Amino acid sequence: MSQQWTPPPAGGAPGSVPNYLVPAIISVFCCWPLAIVAIIFAAQVNGKVAAGDMAGALDASKKAKMFSFIGIGLGLAGIIIYIIFIVLLGGMSAIGNM
Repeated sequence: MSQQWTPPPAGGAPGSVPNYLVPAIISVFCCWPLAIVAIIFAAQVNGKVAAGDMAGALDASKKAKMFSFIGIGLGLAGIIIYIIFIVLLGGMSAIGNM
């Protein structure tokens, strides 16, 4: 009465869906709230591929990519704005000392 379990087809190898774990970890240094979300989605990709849920794996992969790249972009934008602010502040103080 029990049914035989058949494994998912071999066409969905774990390497076929990128998990974007490395950019997600790098984004921790830029914008950690988004990085946490990116790491969670990146960690789900391989498990979903192994379970045969290719649509879920692709969705998690896209979300991991999106959150990690947005986090990296926000971090870089913040650094650039900070540098511009420091340069302008230094220029203003140099003009005031003349």
